[in-house]
Amino acid sequence: MGRTKGEAARSKSRPSSSSEAASLLPSSATTVGFGGYVGSSRVDSSLASTSDGSTFLEIDGELAVQLKRLSRKDPTTKLKALSSLSQLIAQKSALEIVAIIPQWAFEYRKLLMDYSREVRRATNDTMTNLVTVVGRELAPHLKPLIGPWWFSQFDSVYEVSQAAKRSFQTAFPAQERRLDALMLYSSEIFMYIEENLKLTPQSLSDKANASDELEEMHQQVVSSSLLALAAILDVILSPHSERSGSENISGESKLAIKARTKAASSAEKLFSAHKYFLNFLKSPTPAIRSAAYSMIRSCIKNIPHAISEGDMRTLAATILGSFQEKNPACHSSMWDTVLLWTKTFPDSWTFVNVQKTILSRLWNFLKNGCFGSQQVSYPALLLFLEIVPSKAIAKDSFFLDLFQNFWEGRNLACSSNADRLAFFLAAEECFLWGLRNASRYCDEVDSVYSYQCSLVDDILLGLLWHEYLQVSGLKNKDLAYASCTSNRANNSIQPIHKDSREAMNCSHSPDYEKSLGTCIIKILSGINFLQRDLLLIFRSRFQADCLDIFQKMECSLYVESFVNFFVLLGQHAMKREKETWPLFDLVGPTLKKVFSIIGTSDSPDPVTLVLVAVSIFGSREIVRELMGVELGTEQFLQYFNKDIIPWCLKKFSPSTDVRVDLLLALLLDVSFSEQWDAIVTYLVNCKDSDTSPSMMNRNHIDVFTILMEKVRDRTAKIIHKSDSCEIDWHHELLDSLVVSVVCSVPLFEHSIARFLCAAIGGRSEDDKISFVSQNTLILVFEEVFRKLMTFMMDSPFIWVQDVCSMLLMGGSYRDWRLKSSNNLLETAYFILDILNGSLFCLKILNTESEVVQGILSAVFIIDWEFSWITVSKDQLDEDELGKMEARFGVCDAVHAFCGKVCDQFMESIGLNGQKSLGSVLIQLIKRLANLNNGFDSDGFISFCCQRVLDIFEFLCKDQVEEQKLLDQLLCESDSWPLWIISGASTGARLETEIASLQESKNANFVALVDKLISNIGFDRVVAGAITTETTSSINSHFLDSSINRSIYSRPWLAAEILCTWKWLGGSALHSLLTPLCEYIKNGDSSFSDSVFNILLDGALVHGYGSGLNLLWTASFDEVEAVQEPFLRALISLLSAYFQNNVWGKERAISLFNQLLNLLCVGDTTNLNCLRILPSVMNVLVRTLKTLFEDCANGQSDTSSQNELHQPIVDWLRRVASFPPLNAWKPGDGLDMEDWFQLIVSCFPVKVIDRMHAIKAERYASPIEKAFLYELFQKQRNDGLSVGNKLPLVEMLLSKLMVIAVAYCWEDFDDDDWKFVLHRLRFWIESAVVMMEESAEIVNDTVTSGGNDINVTFSIIENAVETKDPFPIELARNALVAFSLLRGPMEPESKDSENLNPLADERWEFIMDRMLESILRLFFSSAAAEAIADSCCSEASYIVASSRVNHPQLWELVASCVVQSSSHAREKAMKAMEIWGLSKGPISSLYSLVFSCNPHPAMQYAAFVLLSNETMAQLALIPDTDLMLNNGISNKEVSHNLDTTSVEIMHLREEVSCKLQILPGKLLQMDFLAHDRVNVFLAWCLLLSHLASLPSSSSLRERMIQYVQDFTNATVLDCLFQHIPLELCMGNNSRKKEVEIPAEVSEAASAAVRAITSSSVLFCVESLWPIGPNKMASLAGAVFGLMLHNLPAYVRGWFSEIRDRSVSSAIESFTKAWCSPTLISNELSEIKKASFADDNFSVSVSRSANEIVATYTKDETGMDLVIRLPQSYPLKPVDIDCTRSLGISEVKRRKWLMSLMSFIRNQNGALAEAIRIWKSNFDKEFEGVEECPICYSVIHTVNHSLPRLACKTCKHKFHSACLYKWFSTSHKSTCPLCQSPF
Repeated sequence: MGRTKGEAARSKSRPSSSSEAASLLPSSATTVGFGGYVGSSRVDSSLASTSDGSTFLEIDGELAVQLKRLSRKDPTTKLKALSSLSQLIAQKSALEIVAIIPQWAFEYRKLLMDYSREVRRATNDTMTNLVTVVGRELAPHLKPLIGPWWFSQFDSVYEVSQAAKRSFQTAFPAQERRLDALMLYSSEIFMYIEENLKLTPQSLSDKANASDELEEMHQQVVSSSLLALAAILDVILSPHSERSGSENISGESKLAIKARTKAASSAEKLFSAHKYFLNFLKSPTPAIRSAAYSMIRSCIKNIPHAISEGDMRTLAATILGSFQEKNPACHSSMWDTVLLWTKTFPDSWTFVNVQKTILSRLWNFLKNGCFGSQQVSYPALLLFLEIVPSKAIAKDSFFLDLFQNFWEGRNLACSSNADRLAFFLAAEECFLWGLRNASRYCDEVDSVYSYQCSLVDDILLGLLWHEYLQVSGLKNKDLAYASCTSNRANNSIQPIHKDSREAMNCSHSPDYEKSLGTCIIKILSGINFLQRDLLLIFRSRFQADCLDIFQKMECSLYVESFVNFFVLLGQHAMKREKETWPLFDLVGPTLKKVFSIIGTSDSPDPVTLVLVAVSIFGSREIVRELMGVELGTEQFLQYFNKDIIPWCLKKFSPSTDVRVDLLLALLLDVSFSEQWDAIVTYLVNCKDSDTSPSMMNRNHIDVFTILMEKVRDRTAKIIHKSDSCEIDWHHELLDSLVVSVVCSVPLFEHSIARFLCAAIGGRSEDDKISFVSQNTLILVFEEVFRKLMTFMMDSPFIWVQDVCSMLLMGGSYRDWRLKSSNNLLETAYFILDILNGSLFCLKILNTESEVVQGILSAVFIIDWEFSWITVSKDQLDEDELGKMEARFGVCDAVHAFCGKVCDQFMESIGLNGQKSLGSVLIQLIKRLANLNNGFDSDGFISFCCQRVLDIFEFLCKDQVEEQKLLDQLLCESDSWPLWIISGASTGARLETEIASLQESKNANFVALVDKLISNIGFDRVVAGAITTETTSSINSHFLDSSINRSIYSRPWLAAEILCTWKWLGGSALHSLLTPLCEYIKNGDSSFSDSVFNILLDGALVHGYGSGLNLLWTASFDEVEAVQEPFLRALISLLSAYFQNNVWGKERAISLFNQLLNLLCVGDTTNLNCLRILPSVMNVLVRTLKTLFEDCANGQSDTSSQNELHQPIVDWLRRVASFPPLNAWKPGDGLDMEDWFQLIVSCFPVKVIDRMHAIKAERYASPIEKAFLYELFQKQRNDGLSVGNKLPLVEMLLSKLMVIAVAYCWEDFDDDDWKFVLHRLRFWIESAVVMMEESAEIVNDTVTSGGNDINVTFSIIENAVETKDPFPIELARNALVAFSLLRGPMEPESKDSENLNPLADERWEFIMDRMLESILRLFFSSAAAEAIADSCCSEASYIVASSRVNHPQLWELVASCVVQSSSHAREKAMKAMEIWGLSKGPISSLYSLVFSCNPHPAMQYAAFVLLSNETMAQLALIPDTDLMLNNGISNKEVSHNLDTTSVEIMHLREEVSCKLQILPGKLLQMDFLAHDRVNVFLAWCLLLSHLASLPSSSSLRERMIQYVQDFTNATVLDCLFQHIPLELCMGNNSRKKEVEIPAEVSEAASAAVRAITSSSVLFCVESLWPIGPNKMASLAGAVFGLMLHNLPAYVRGWFSEIRDRSVSSAIESFTKAWCSPTLISNELSEIKKASFADDNFSVSVSRSANEIVATYTKDETGMDLVIRLPQSYPLKPVDIDCTRSLGISEVKRRKWLMSLMSFIRNQNGALAEAIRIWKSNFDKEFEGVEECPICYSVIHTVNHSLPRLACKTCKHKFHSACLYKWFSTSHKSTCPLCQSPF
């Protein structure tokens, strides 16, 4: 009823009898009837009288409403009403609540029979609230309530019954009151229950409930009523319900008597009326049957007198035959009823056929495992045996039949642990009961013992013991039970044989065997106390089975059964110490018989049985049982030495292992030494053995090995047992044997290695037994070390041999002569076996000893070899691979052993041992790093680094130990350090010759240090920082505020790395400077000073000039040009300090003053300081820039101004005093150049955005500018008269000219400008001539085609190679000055006018000529690369690489090209065409854009030229197509397209090959591949040109048609490979504030910007160097332009995406970032569009993204609504006709489809699509016939009219439609009339 259907759904807590019902209610100290109902007084009688005199109270309105709602059918309404009613009851007064009790009683009776369990529970909860409020006022209304109230306490749902009990206990808190209430109103209870029992399913409810619900409700009512009836009978009629005590109140006695009388009468009446409730026992519902059993049991208990003999005959067959009940829910009440009936009416058994009615059903019940009620039924069996009338059964077979059927049900009975325990407990109790009560089943006394014997033989042996053997013996189905049928009586039970599957089911679990064995032993224990002779029967059979099993071939399958049984016997004997029968009566006699066959058998099983017995009962006890007499110690030893030892050790056999175990088990503490000596002596001095291993009997070595291994396994137990840790296992005979084995001829059998391991021990850390002396151990491990060294020397790797030699030469074993052998690999495996089995034995030796350190080091080296083999297989030749494969197995095994050493053994060797090992390994690593191994050096250095990290991990407990090992690694050696003395505070370089020889080794070692820094951090390797928490993890970085100055600080190491600068796989610029600055900023400022001082001292010592370009602050890339190591390191360090704000302005001023002091010592100039000062000033000026500006603004004091400006003025004066540059001669004034360079460095220019803008870097004071101008004029005046062509003079003059233009241009006069422009043009044109000559050489070489390819490469390389760099550098400086002149020249004086003096017409000509020269320079380089590319890509790479040597020049050239005018560009291109090279200007530009060695500035400049509007058509369209497009009128073009739509447009080959690349090839490209970038750039050019064309341009339509016909949309897939949408879109992609990856952010921003600007120049400009973020930005920009210019193209691609997650992510990205801008643009364009027609109007709704187009013509018209989706243009627009007038449905639908086709096929603006559609309408109204194929006048794609007419039917078609018809139909007939077209 409102619960899970099915019989098993009944709650276990539901009361099924009166006793169980009573247990559910609280009990008190007084044990009475149901629920502990005890009453000392009854309810006051006055309460009953108040009912008549009570005043009628009007029911509260709210309460009445809720009471009325209780009659509703809907259970939800009832629950709400009950809830509301409970709340109201709690709020109202008792008087108000009493008024509703009559109505509540009526509803209460109905609600308790409701189908919903929740309604019934809530009803009782409401009752609890009601009785709590009304209290005693409930008494007058108890009569209608008490019956259903009591009934509800037996509801089948536990929650409902508990709620009812709580309400009842709330009303009557005292137990006595509850009993009084039940007695007082017992009549009402019986009446209510009787009414319930008469109910039918149809009469239960007055509403139309479902039939199944009614049936279930009826079953619940009947079962609960029967339980309630049984319970009330037990409460009232049970003798326990009588009150106890001395009080005897007559009123109470009368009430009790009256209640009992009424209860008995009612019970008899009901018992008779319902025909003994037998019909309920036949119910199909288990709950009703269970309740009926409880009811019958209550009647038998309380009213037995009501059962007459006739009734007894009727009931006996039903009750005694109830074992046919199969539902376990009924079995508890069934057993109670059966037992009580048999006990009360024993003679009733005579009224039935016992065999048929009772026993056959009981046997079936037991066979089926009690049908699941094991825990209920099995305990009842013993009670059943007690009360079974002996007269009614067959005495000779009853018990045996019962036990046989009981045993047959064991498989079903042992489904759980509790069921199994219940089963075996019942078996034990019933069997012992049968033995004790055997007389019941025997007519004569003499036959009792015989009957007992038969029970033992048939049940204990035939069933239990047989089952035990079968289960323990692996269920062998062919097992024939030994003598199971002998001596059986005719009525004996035959053993139960099963097939293999059933036998397997017997085992159930390992606990089954144990439970069965325990049951047998408990039965034997009971037999021993009852009748010991019966135990001998079992012993006889036990011995026979044991002997029979050992004599069989498969005895090992069953010996486990006896072993386990012995163990169980031992456990039983320990629990019951007084019981000696297990040993004396069973085990002892059995072993004595078994021992007789041990000597003749090699089977280990009999020995195992003896061994188990010894371990359980003790050695002396078992020997005594075997010998039959008590032995003293001497006699025991004699027997042990004479019989036991030879028998156990005589030869190696299958039983040797167990025999040795037995031998060790017989060792006694008191005689251990004598016994052990006898054992060793026997084995060593055995007659058939020899101490020479070559002649030694292997049997005895194997036996000896097993013995020692067993000893080690048992040591812990023996030590624990003897409470002693000093058992001496050492024996001199063993020493001699081990030494002879080690020193003998090489033997590689595993048995020898195993023997040695067993002898020397050390298999585990707990293995502390020593069989041999320490000297013997040393000899063994020295031989192990020798063999390992021999194996290493045979390695194919030179570095392994080298470190092996180093390891050997470092100790006392340098005199060893290692000789290789043919069996080297076998020897290695042999040695490894020994090490694996005796690793911890090394602890016994001194872990700092050479042999231990040598072995561990050798193991690590071989492990390194294994690691190197693993990573370097690809680098080995075939011979090395062959030898390597042979060694690889050994190295692999050593690798595994090395892991064992690190994991298990390293902790054991102690701190000193670890330090020694670490020192050895570190020195080996240092040696490795300096070797020329012939392999990939970077890979080998990484390999060495990983080895160092492994050493740190294994051997360093804290940071201090790590730093000590680092000190050892970094300590000075022959080739390290090269530039700095280790630990020095000043730089000291070695001799140049030595340095050049050691430079490669030094670079390798620095590479190792670099790898360490990248893995564990700069702070640990270089700074030597140790945190306050020295126990922190070795692998953690310590960059925090807790860094302290450390004694391990290594500033010299930082200086050494900086001086080395570059090494394989890294450089100081990328590997050191950043972590160095981060470390210093975290607090260790002194470290920065130390590194700087070392480098400054070194630079001053060597004093070389830098070679830097001092015109602007050098970048790190330019610093690399400095050749002098110290100066290069110093400049890079200063740049990093100032750029990363490690040092500030104060430190810059301090450094400036420090250099001033070093520069001049008195009147003497420090030339070394002078040489490095310009380079240092180049770095300092940018930092001091703000101080110069403060001086200009008057924000600094006079002393600061003088401090900065005065030195520069002094330097200017000094340089001005020098002779003019043109007067210089070679060898004059070696220091004048340095002073000149110093001046240049003080007046740098500032380069902005890759040379796009150049201006003065700092403020120069008037006096500085005056002296600078004076210096310039001096050179100009002299330069006009004298021409000095010295390169140095020209270079200094060009630099001076640059800084003069930058800082003094306001002071220039016409002569100055003339001089400047003349020199600049001369220098630029000199470079142009050089480049053009190179281009012509390349052209001639490639076009001639007669040279060998290598010769061609050589000629090209010589042509483009800059042999004399001075012209290029002069041109670079000239371009800097030219850029200054072209830029905005802002006067420093605010009062001056911002006028460019070169704006005069006098200078424009010269400036234009210079710009043309720059463009010639640009195109000559591009042409050379294009021409070379026509030869091959390698030649093109040679030309492109030549630009890498002069990056600044080409950046300046590119900047000028980008800023050049269209006029200059056109002239340059015409000049290129006139030049007559094999490649024209466009091909040259493409060569730059798609260069194989890209120069970012040059590529960008070329892209700008190609994408320029004036050049775009030339860039994309071939000359032939371009002439076609430009040579005919628009009308002619339109006609041509109409009539020849099959004519295909072509693009230039340079770009078309990128656009038409195969999809598979494109997708397989690397994401940053050069070719993929070129594809994207080609699309950028195409899309940029499309964006620049008018929407109605025919050229645009042709280009779009080209895109659709020839390109593949796979490029869009490639775009989104660079935009990881899967990382950010998710479910919240519409929120832009959600954090998204950098690539997606870059792509989104670029897409929006590209859509807004219709350009991708911003992306291309910053594209190089290529990186993931930049590629994502480019992809986003291309995608944005595609959406803007090719929406239908993108939409078609998007619609074909099959991966829904991908399409969803792309749609979310587009909708969030691109669509809003695109939609806004489209709506704006439509709003601004002028369609110029009174018949057509368009309105726009921005809020709804809608466009309403209204077309009216004469009497017709229609309104079309175009809705743009949020993800436009990925999703197509939605078009709807909201109004039409005078237009047929067919035409309206056709026009609607026409507009939809125009818009969805439009690759451009929607406004243009609407305009074309409107034109289509106009044409149709004008009478132009539509195309019969597409049903449109104007073609939806090429916008042409139908012009091709059929000669037969005269219908006109679009040429494109007709072409498509011909292609798809494969025929050339008219689509309408089918005539040939």
